Amino acid sequence: MKKKSMHMWRGNPLAQKILLIMRLTLFLMVFSVLSAFSSSYAQKTKLNLKVQNSQVKEVLNEIENQSDFFFMYDNHQVDVERRVNLEINSLNIDQALQKLFEGTSTGYKVVNRQILLFTENESSAYSQQTTKVTGKVTDGSGGTLPGVSVVVKGTTNGTITDIDGAYNIGNVPVNATLQFSFVGMKSQDIAVAGKTTINVVLEEETVGIEEVIAIGYGVQKKKLNTGSTIQVTGENLQKMSTVSALGALQSQTPGVSITQSSGMPGEGYKVTVRGLGTIGNSNPLYVIDGIAGGDINSLNPADIESVDVLKDAASAAIYGARAANGVILVTTKQGKSGKMQVTYDGYYGVQNPYKEAPLLNAKEYMTILDEINFNEGLASFDWQGVLPSLYSKIQSGEWNGTNWLKEIRNKNAATQNHAINMLGGSETSKFSLGFSYSDQQGIYGSPVEPDNKRYTARLNSEHVILKGSSGRDVVKFSENLNFGYGEKQGIGIGNIYWNDIHNMMVGSPLMPVYGTDGTYFDKKDKALTGLDLFNPDIANPIANMVYNRGQNLSKNYNLNANASLEIQPIKDLTLKSTFGYKNSASSYRQYTPMYELSTSSMNTIDKVNQSMGSGYSWTFENTISYSKMFNEHSFNAIIGQSLEKWGMGEDMNVTNGYSLFTDFEHAWLDNTKGLTAGTTTISGKPWGSGGVESFFGRLSYNYKETYMATVVMRADGSSNFARGNRWGYFPSVSAGWVMTNESFMQNTKSWLDFFKLRGSWGQNGNAAIDNFQYLATVAFDLTGAYSFGNTKTTQSTGGYAEILPNKDIKWETSETVDLGFDARFIQSRLGLAFDWYNKKTIDWLVDAPILGSYGTKAPYINGGDVVNKGFELGANWKDHVGKVNYGVNFNIAHNKNEVTRIANSEGIIHGDANVLSQGTSEMYRAQVGFPIGYFWGYKTAGVFQNLEEIAATKTFLQSKPQPGDLIFVDTNSDGKIDNKDKVEIGDPHPDFTIGFGFNVDYKGFDLNVAASGAFGQQIAKSYRSFADSYVQNYTTDIFARWHGEGTSNKLPRLTSGSNTNWQEISDIYIENGDYVKIQNVSVGYDFKKLFTKLPFSQARLYVTAQNVYTFTNYSGQDPEIGYGGGQSWVSGVDLGFYPSPRTFLMGVNLKF
Repeated sequence: MKKKSMHMWRGNPLAQKILLIMRLTLFLMVFSVLSAFSSSYAQKTKLNLKVQNSQVKEVLNEIENQSDFFFMYDNHQVDVERRVNLEINSLNIDQALQKLFEGTSTGYKVVNRQILLFTENESSAYSQQTTKVTGKVTDGSGGTLPGVSVVVKGTTNGTITDIDGAYNIGNVPVNATLQFSFVGMKSQDIAVAGKTTINVVLEEETVGIEEVIAIGYGVQKKKLNTGSTIQVTGENLQKMSTVSALGALQSQTPGVSITQSSGMPGEGYKVTVRGLGTIGNSNPLYVIDGIAGGDINSLNPADIESVDVLKDAASAAIYGARAANGVILVTTKQGKSGKMQVTYDGYYGVQNPYKEAPLLNAKEYMTILDEINFNEGLASFDWQGVLPSLYSKIQSGEWNGTNWLKEIRNKNAATQNHAINMLGGSETSKFSLGFSYSDQQGIYGSPVEPDNKRYTARLNSEHVILKGSSGRDVVKFSENLNFGYGEKQGIGIGNIYWNDIHNMMVGSPLMPVYGTDGTYFDKKDKALTGLDLFNPDIANPIANMVYNRGQNLSKNYNLNANASLEIQPIKDLTLKSTFGYKNSASSYRQYTPMYELSTSSMNTIDKVNQSMGSGYSWTFENTISYSKMFNEHSFNAIIGQSLEKWGMGEDMNVTNGYSLFTDFEHAWLDNTKGLTAGTTTISGKPWGSGGVESFFGRLSYNYKETYMATVVMRADGSSNFARGNRWGYFPSVSAGWVMTNESFMQNTKSWLDFFKLRGSWGQNGNAAIDNFQYLATVAFDLTGAYSFGNTKTTQSTGGYAEILPNKDIKWETSETVDLGFDARFIQSRLGLAFDWYNKKTIDWLVDAPILGSYGTKAPYINGGDVVNKGFELGANWKDHVGKVNYGVNFNIAHNKNEVTRIANSEGIIHGDANVLSQGTSEMYRAQVGFPIGYFWGYKTAGVFQNLEEIAATKTFLQSKPQPGDLIFVDTNSDGKIDNKDKVEIGDPHPDFTIGFGFNVDYKGFDLNVAASGAFGQQIAKSYRSFADSYVQNYTTDIFARWHGEGTSNKLPRLTSGSNTNWQEISDIYIENGDYVKIQNVSVGYDFKKLFTKLPFSQARLYVTAQNVYTFTNYSGQDPEIGYGGGQSWVSGVDLGFYPSPRTFLMGVNLKF
């Protein structure tokens, strides 16, 4: 050993004091010259050792063998015979010695490669001294890091680095420890040891395998995780500058589909993880700050620290009861010790339609209607007679008619978001506080101007109540509070019967918006202009929107709170109890005035409608966790119990007719008091309450961080099922192997940093149905539904069976097999993650098909199975060229969905008719052997061009085909065309989805780009109701119609009224939906670099463009669509939905 023992000084107190003075003097002199070199070597040198019952001097000897350090000490003063158990994994010398001498009176000083050991009483005078410490913090590439927290450990004395990564902190005890921490980087503790300059290099967590991820009831090193998970940091969410966290997740989560059925402000997202697993409730489980069932839409992205998606059954099994469709864990920002940090993130922007449906103008519209009459053998319209005041203006081009979409466009609709976050505290008490406000206006709906406002407040704190002598937190209390309030006003966005965008597309361009008196063009104006002679039923769609759906306001309140008490009675054993509480309330008010727009669009009774609902739920969880490491074996176990109850609340709805109000502002039910003409209808009901009791456990093991395995078991008892089927049991197993730790892989170290194989199997459950479906519940009808005797003149009120019960219904279960690997290459610059999976969902919870004559609601049954198979590949590259730092990420996912069982004789669950228009046939269904919600209809072989082609064809669907009619294909070759010839004509589910991201920064400038895409899916599009009324308007798509021999072989001729060509669903409605969309481009600059005296650690100004450009051959407004109808399992139907806007933003990020 290289140490120098000092036995000659023993027994001489004066000599020992002189020696101490000499040692300290020598230390300070050498330190002033060599501090820079020692700091660098001390930080970069990593030590690894593990000893059991070894003497301290043996540990010191091993450190010397692994490094250039050597120790100096008096073995009479320093106890080097003490025996220790110690494990050090990739720690620097300061961290290693802190761990070695923790709880003892031994101190140390590092001077270059020499380490001086002493007892604390030797240096007490030295220890009381304070100094000022300065330095610079950089990343691994040498780039400076602004905003790094620098804190004297155990105190609130701290600061943050400036734009150049420099810091200056005073009143630092010379024997103190400085903590350096920064989001996305590994925290470091550096002993001051009398130094006045400490430069630090922080390592990135995101490119390392030491990154910690949430796994449910705990966290785990990413390199030890054996399941399929993906994490998106809050920083990456904020870069997207969206109001919704789900919107920001798009393109960043392979295997997770996130789509909007509507772009109207405040509308939610449809999220599916690894394919659609049921035709029932397919939503994933959201867990916010450890409490299941939270509302992610009530959170501002600025409040989120990270989002972890658990995709395979093994990862999600710990949440068994509702994890069949995946689990999304949301962690909000938590407090940190040190000087309080304040951040402000805000933006303001304008929104406009990215693409607008091209409607026919008045002249084109008149030409089309004349052609329809010609095809029907009728004379053309006498337009000059019908429109005496408008005809000449239309013909001359002075007036092109009304484009109803443009009329309701809200040009440069505003959107803004402002968020303030504060965090700080001490080692024993930390807090994080946040407030936000957002407001998004709609791009369509003027003069209603749809709008969604949201206010949020958040408080998270953690307090150490009792600390042990070894520094262990014995008793700790924490709480998380999230409150959200929202106001929303909108228009109709549902199916074709409640869709104002669709109504604008089909509105007649011959009708002006306003009449001669400045009010909305209505029935009296139609009489004056002659339009009532043209068609008495057409109505002003804007007036219809304003009167029927435009005067409304909804409000909602959400409170999510939880509190936890954590006790660690002995080392490695933790007992934790958490109580969570959720409360929600909502109200809605709508006013419908009297109006008369046409013979079929009128309201003779004005109405005021007010409704409200409120309720709460609670969760109580208790866990015991224990972790232990001996030799090179590591165990981590957790057992827990959970109780949850929900649905404690009620709804109330009141409608008053004949209220005699004239405007929305005064239309309150309270103001109807005393109005004798008023009639009031009141309805209300309690929420269906229910609950779940759960027991769960998880055991994780690893050996040398090379071989790892996890076993999970969860049992859930749900009130939704009868005794005998109430409990569901959901096991999982997973294992991993870090091959790069093996000796036979050492030759790959130059290019392969990390490679882990992993596999898992598990089951999850779904109980998302109405409560007590196994009981014959009775309802009471006040309207009178019973007739006695031989006549119906007398009816009596009474109770009736509300549902047909099914006591045999049981849990829906999802079973997944997952195989994958994680790898990092070339000094962690390149990362890869791959998964192959096979997910089978059995015993769907669906409504049974029953006849309407039963007179009750259909019972739930376990009605089907489906299989989703696929793979996911994610890749990222991070590097630098000089001072230019850049990163690229790409992901691709493939999924195949196939129904394998449906519990009826034909193996089909039928979809709705009348979806594309009134009178159209069924167009989607779930069927064994096909994907859920596939498009079902006739294949066509073009259009009959002449009578000769008709004569040469033997099979027709039309009773009397004419030139211009569709040629329907006899797919089963049975000599006739009927429903048996209908086949799969499209699949709304993509074969492949992709995501792409690119970022670069240089001297304060930064650029971020995000894109997404999908391939292999089809879209069913119909922007007008062909079978409803031929006088409705068309888009310019109709120019591709047949209107004479050789003019088109794509779309059939036009006729008035219902026609087989349009009424039967066929592939003429189906289009290729492939696309690549540039979602987000952001450019920023941090002005702190220019203005160093500003009180900010960051002053970034940025501009962002969203929904920038879409590469697609789809003719509609946006290929990235959902469906706003009543079936959650249907997608890819475009009826003229409310599109997502193109947005331009300017924002600022400030850090104090």
